[in-house]
Amino acid sequence: MSVLNGNDEIIMLAILALGKNAYGATMMRYLTKITGKEWSIGAIYDPLYRLEKKGYVRSLYSAPTSEKGGRRKRLYQVTEAGLEAIAKQKKIRDELSNGLPDFA
Repeated sequence: MSVLNGNDEIIMLAILALGKNAYGATMMRYLTKITGKEWSIGAIYDPLYRLEKKGYVRSLYSAPTSEKGGRRKRLYQVTEAGLEAIAKQKKIRDELSNGLPDFA
């Protein structure tokens, strides 16, 4: 299991935060709101494809919705391997920041 890069970690945390509503457009809006930085759809989907290939996330299609003209949404979920990667990342961050002064 490798160390996650910053965007991969942020995307996986967004998937967990959004739960059953984790698809490209909602992640883009959520991350823009949380980070204060404009996220493009490519900045969302490129990491999602990479994370899915590594087995850290999986995607599935929703049932067609009337609000989207009957189109299905590609929803994302963090896998067990993804949760382990996030836990490892948190442990690394905690160890690296242990003993650092508080930043205000």
